[in-house]
Amino acid sequence: MTWQPQEEGLRQIIQLLKESQSPDTNIQRAVQQKMEELNKYPDFNNYLIFVLTKLTSEDEPTRSLSGLILKNNVRTHYHELVPAVLHFIKSECLSAIGDPSPLIRATVGILITTISSRGELTSWPELLPMLCNMLDSNDYNMCEGAFGALQKICEDSAEILDSEAFGSDRPLDILIPKFLQFFKHNSPKIRSHAIACVNQFIVGRTQALMTHIDSFLENLFHLASDDDPEVRKNVCRALVMLLEVRIDRLVPHLNNIIEYMLMRTQDPDEGVALEACEFWLSLAEQDVCREVLPAHLNRLIPVLVRGMKYSEIDIILLKGDVEEDEMVPDRDEDIRPRFHKSKNVRHSQDGSLENTVSENGGVEEDDDDCLDDDSSLSDWNLRKCSAAALDILANVFRDQLLPVLLPILRETLFHQEWDIKESGILALGAIAEGCMNGMIPHLNELIPYLISCLSDKKALVRSITCWTLSRYSHWVVSQPHDHYLKPLMDELLKRVLDPNKRVQEAACSAFATLEEEACTELVPYLGYILQTLVFAFTKYQHKNLLILYDAIGTLADSVGHHLNKPDYINMLMPPLIHKWNYLKDEDKDLFPLLECLSSVATALQSGFLPYCEPVFKRCVSLIEQTLTKNHGYTQHPDQFEAPDKDFMIVALDLLSGLAEGLDGHIEKLLVNSNMMHLLYQCMQDNMPEVKQSSFALLGDLTKACFQHVKPCTPQFMPILGRNLNPDSISVCNNATWAIGEISVKLGEEMREYVPLILNQLVIIINRPNTPKTLLENTAITIGRLGLVCPHEVAFMLHQFVRPWCASLRNIRDNEEKDSAFRGMCHMITVNPGGVVQDFIFFCDAVASWINPKPELKEMFHKILHGFKDQVGEENWRQFSDQFPEQLQERLASAYGV
Repeated sequence: MTWQPQEEGLRQIIQLLKESQSPDTNIQRAVQQKMEELNKYPDFNNYLIFVLTKLTSEDEPTRSLSGLILKNNVRTHYHELVPAVLHFIKSECLSAIGDPSPLIRATVGILITTISSRGELTSWPELLPMLCNMLDSNDYNMCEGAFGALQKICEDSAEILDSEAFGSDRPLDILIPKFLQFFKHNSPKIRSHAIACVNQFIVGRTQALMTHIDSFLENLFHLASDDDPEVRKNVCRALVMLLEVRIDRLVPHLNNIIEYMLMRTQDPDEGVALEACEFWLSLAEQDVCREVLPAHLNRLIPVLVRGMKYSEIDIILLKGDVEEDEMVPDRDEDIRPRFHKSKNVRHSQDGSLENTVSENGGVEEDDDDCLDDDSSLSDWNLRKCSAAALDILANVFRDQLLPVLLPILRETLFHQEWDIKESGILALGAIAEGCMNGMIPHLNELIPYLISCLSDKKALVRSITCWTLSRYSHWVVSQPHDHYLKPLMDELLKRVLDPNKRVQEAACSAFATLEEEACTELVPYLGYILQTLVFAFTKYQHKNLLILYDAIGTLADSVGHHLNKPDYINMLMPPLIHKWNYLKDEDKDLFPLLECLSSVATALQSGFLPYCEPVFKRCVSLIEQTLTKNHGYTQHPDQFEAPDKDFMIVALDLLSGLAEGLDGHIEKLLVNSNMMHLLYQCMQDNMPEVKQSSFALLGDLTKACFQHVKPCTPQFMPILGRNLNPDSISVCNNATWAIGEISVKLGEEMREYVPLILNQLVIIINRPNTPKTLLENTAITIGRLGLVCPHEVAFMLHQFVRPWCASLRNIRDNEEKDSAFRGMCHMITVNPGGVVQDFIFFCDAVASWINPKPELKEMFHKILHGFKDQVGEENWRQFSDQFPEQLQERLASAYGV
């Protein structure tokens, strides 16, 4: 007998569903509590499916809400559902697939895919055959409902559909040809579903689709000029994905496809235009782009620039007509979450230590460099996509774009309509990287014009001008200061204090970029810069304060110890310390403030001493609190929440900044703290970013006050050895660097730890595709180990000398390089045979020194002449004849060989 609801139970549930739509949070909380109680009764879910599928007397939103609550129950409690209840829900879903209401059909589809993905499709074997049969129904609602459900299943269960989980037949072998039949259906909704279903399987190169690829393409081309925007959108999406995975199939048709995409990028429906615009981003990544696109650039570039104009809806969303809003407080939802980037140490070209943050060994995209600055429109839109496409095409075609682009820029940049002028300024910024060489002759006219645009009456023009000028800051800094740098700095600092919040944000970010480019060139203007940035503290709302911290931190990184003057310190530190005291330990605004203080502490050096004790104590406290919370969570995950470890990471990084800036002065702070014990715990954390920052701090403490590190070395070294794993590049990099610093301080006592680390370092230095920074750090650490324990390391010389020399030949003369090469010379003295096969590489590395210290130069001289004397004049001549001419000359003039 089929389950039937009781009248009273049904009435209660309808009442609850109505109440749950109330805006009153107290009512909602009570409803939530009641729902949790009802979940204890198995047939509660029967009532929910009954309301969704059978209770046509109720309004559709209430019925749909019932289905969505059921969906959440299924997702959370699937394995606790009684079989009879689950069977009832499944049969009701299948009977309601063709409901007359599109909202109910969509809700049923969501419920079906939730059941099938939680319980796996294999436990509902009749589902796919039934949905396939429903596709052939003459009832439109039935066909559309089945397709809606299938589309969701294709999105959520793509892998299992292409597996043999159902036996020897893969469902897709049946589904793909079935979907293709509906590409020419008379209903646009059905056509759209059919393409969307197939599109799910393009990127995975599913065999069932590849078998029918020609039929798929033929059908796509047939739909190219479909009247329905949703169909056109799916066609564009398919072609973009095919470009990435099956370009071989598209090549014969590429010219036609380009023509089609040109048309669709101008589609009256912005959703279609955006999907089409993605095509140019994908095409630019393909080698074939240089061959097929040049003939179309004269038509494509104007289309992209037109796409960069704000749409009317954009201007409304951005409140583009609001010029002054600095007094309006920010809403929490306007502030994007910030993630701290852990400190990553590398030996820089000038011998100082630099911090980089790329976990994958590549260069990280800088937030300030993202295209355009309308962060309130964080959604990807046609404007952003068009600008990104122009940027990437400028990088492909370089100055080849300019004959087409310059006339457009002349027309747009000086246009009377503000929104067209604004799009021209964005386009000029977008091409900065790719077309820089070709733009240089025009910059002496354009930069002053852009500087004048910083005073435009429209805030959106002022804000985009900040961004575009930042893209040309490298050129500005290379010119005489009076020409461009000073006027730009003056105007940009005025915009930092603009009455419009969007302009403040753009100006602050642009100024940070200018700081990075100008570095110590800014020293003469420091007083004026600090005055402005400090005044901004009194003006800025919440969101822009976070960007202001970045600008101050970048300034400190850029000018370094030049900031250490009483006047500057008295200007800068009070507002920072005021914020520091104001923020609570659990406030995430601490992240950017701590990052900023880390840079400031490093720059101010002894100037930071008056502030160091409270800062040190709070950092230790943040680390301790996080470790305690993490211990509680690990022991009782059901009772405690996982802590946010970013608090610990930023605190570790600020302590690194203190150690680096205060040097030996940090010793007094360490004496009465348990910091070394906390560091020992952090080094063993399971989160890579925590370990990364821990090892950076360990290296900095080793340099600043080794007497505190030395007693812990027996505990620390095995942990460092275990983390020499190049799969986690930044952790490995910092561990390697810390080992090198400890070696120099520990001297020959390092001997007992060499077996823990040497083999792994040799593996890393020989590993293909190891990032340059990690190779350099590894080579320096091996050299330093050789310096203090040559006998323990030299026996492996033949296994690493060639990549060692190749890694260090390109870095400038500095202390790290000096200690590493002295180590190499010691090892060669102990085991000269280990270098014989690769001696030419050693000679090349020696020649890379511009000005070695006398002691090191004497070592080089001794080894080169010793080798020459050993092999004899004739053999040496034959050997040195293989050298490139420049190398021969360098060695002859510097060492007389």
